[in-house]
Amino acid sequence: MSELRKQYIRALTQYFEDGSSGSQHPASTLGSVLQTIEPEEIVHIHEQSMQRIAASVEPEEALRYYRLSFVFLMELLAHYKYKFQHVDNNEQVLEELRNVLFKTHNSFQSVASKYENVLQHMDSGIVLFDSEGYISFVNVLMGRYLGVPRRSLLGLDLPGLASYSGLSRSFRKLIVKLHREMFLYRLRYHEVIDEHGRHFLVTATYGEELDGDILISVKDVTEFKKIEQSAYQNDKLAMLGKIAAAIAHEIRNPLTSIRGFMQLLRPHLVQLGKEEYARIVIDEIDRANDIIYEFLNSSKPSTPVKKEVHVDSLLKEVKLLFESEAILKGCDIELSPIDPALTICVDVKQAKQALLNIVKNSLDAIGGSTKAQRGMIGISAVKQSSKVMIMVQDNGTGMDYHTQSKLFDPFFTTKLEGTGLGLAVCYRIIKNHGGHIQVDSDIGTGTQFKITLPLC
Repeated sequence: MSELRKQYIRALTQYFEDGSSGSQHPASTLGSVLQTIEPEEIVHIHEQSMQRIAASVEPEEALRYYRLSFVFLMELLAHYKYKFQHVDNNEQVLEELRNVLFKTHNSFQSVASKYENVLQHMDSGIVLFDSEGYISFVNVLMGRYLGVPRRSLLGLDLPGLASYSGLSRSFRKLIVKLHREMFLYRLRYHEVIDEHGRHFLVTATYGEELDGDILISVKDVTEFKKIEQSAYQNDKLAMLGKIAAAIAHEIRNPLTSIRGFMQLLRPHLVQLGKEEYARIVIDEIDRANDIIYEFLNSSKPSTPVKKEVHVDSLLKEVKLLFESEAILKGCDIELSPIDPALTICVDVKQAKQALLNIVKNSLDAIGGSTKAQRGMIGISAVKQSSKVMIMVQDNGTGMDYHTQSKLFDPFFTTKLEGTGLGLAVCYRIIKNHGGHIQVDSDIGTGTQFKITLPLC
């Protein structure tokens, strides 16, 4: 029987390789070899052979083989048609044969369901377009990404998907772009960003192994991008430190000399009625010195000298420092009640500097807002496990995703007179304290900064 099974496996393998063009030959050969074997025994050998073959190939190939194997078996059994006519218990043999075939079919369905279940629960969204361009399969995650029931997507082609009313406008635009990049230009990989700032890596698989189908997989790589951006940010700040160490003193020394000589010349300029010139030059020199000071702090803040401080007293002091400026800009600063026992271990000077920079940015955003409502800055703090989250929220102009992604980059600023170093300083200070800072913002609705610092 083992030799017979080997012949059967060889015939099946030849059938799978040759396709329909060579299908009659292996079935005919086996038909003559198996003359003494009962039909139900042939089906049993078929089932065992298929299990051996399926175990040695890829899942997709196994499913294709199972489908082809039924045709092979029907052709083979056709050679036994005369045999059934001479069997006494013809009905019983047919019933047994039907049961074995049903069992084999269930085995195939079990394999198909298993692999479909794997596809359904992958950490990537999957959509399969058939050779005619219509969607034949969508997994659960892809339906979740698109925000529509996946069953409603089946049978749609790309134009139909792009015009589907259930999708958001941004997703429809992305689909049109992907059609151009991946289907027309045949690019395999593409990275897209949705309206919420999430990063997706889209991969298209073409080729003969899919029989003309196109498999699109979509993976959310937002967290990986955050890690990459954090590493990139640290690299930029490290490079900034090297530049600062090389040029800072070389610039400050001549500026100090120029400022001293300008003060000596000031009385003579007063006599000539040009005192304004002296004032402007000294102010600009002081401004240059301030920029260099911020530059040095943003690249390499001093090692924090930590001590225990009460969060409520720290935030009350920050609020007090900005109250007068807030009144002038038509803004209210609200400090939510904070647990008096809540403490953090920080360098008070550096922590205050970071918070002042953030509140100053909120005031500037409210000052540049065209909304009729009164400006509002809310400051609060809550305990989260072993950390404290401090939140500064405003109802200013808000920011788009592009601005948010560059917010902590040195020298990036949206202000006419800004240096672009204030938030870079905040980022480095908070990182040096073992904390984390993030920003959530939308155009027209305002901005919220979240600073997480460890408890003592």
